[in-house]
Amino acid sequence: MTSTSGRKILSSVFVAFCAASVLAALIPLGFVLFFVVGEGIRSINVNFFTQMPKPVGEPGGGMANAIVGTLMLTGVAATMAVPIGVVSGIYMSEYAGTVFASAVRFAADTLNGVPSIVIGVFAYGVAVLPFRQFSAFAGGFALGVMMIPIIARTTEELLLLVPAPIREGALALGATRARAVFSVVLPAALPGIVTGIVLALARIAGETAPLLFTSFNNRFFNTDLRQPTAALTVQIYNYAIAPYDDWHRQAWAGALVLVGIVLVCSLLARFATRRLERMHARG
Repeated sequence: MTSTSGRKILSSVFVAFCAASVLAALIPLGFVLFFVVGEGIRSINVNFFTQMPKPVGEPGGGMANAIVGTLMLTGVAATMAVPIGVVSGIYMSEYAGTVFASAVRFAADTLNGVPSIVIGVFAYGVAVLPFRQFSAFAGGFALGVMMIPIIARTTEELLLLVPAPIREGALALGATRARAVFSVVLPAALPGIVTGIVLALARIAGETAPLLFTSFNNRFFNTDLRQPTAALTVQIYNYAIAPYDDWHRQAWAGALVLVGIVLVCSLLARFATRRLERMHARG
């Protein structure tokens, strides 16, 4: 056997191993989607999106309050986390060699690895106990804390990928460092940053543990940030452990809606990325 034939065989074996690894990674995802879609599609209906939960033991109803509550919680989280995360990422990229930037980076990496239930306990201590009240604001605060390190690290990495001559050109034309960053460097990395933000929203939309300590739950419709608020994840958890078959049916429907939210966020991220890239190319 020639050396060329041996290299071809080795290359084929490596490609086959890579393909088998990809299939092995996709099999669990396929099973999850199969069960969620298979069970949820039979349980979902118009009432699920338009009606409130029925009293305990009574069949029917829906999760309209939980859907609205999830949108409220993610909105509060994004309002808090996006500005802080983006500005933190800008600082870490512009002052990458400083001690403080390294400390912020280490803190972001550590916070990103903290279990969500620990963040829930922290939010309970700073946003629930002092006010003696579970609330949507406390739930959004907990989710925002989870979003900040994701957005900060994503922003930093994408800003570091912007070619140095772009920044240097802006500075050579007389722009200040701040203006060069916000008018030249940041727009160049904006498509990726927007993608990271949308994916971070999809990440926190499926969290349950922090909300058990903060927004708690609410079987009624609520739009007041100062009051306990329902969320899809908490409602699914409560329904899944209940002894009622109809609640189990609605739990599967809620799981399907959550998967749909993640899918929509992924599609929006792709659409926003392509749109911003086209705008940037034309500009």
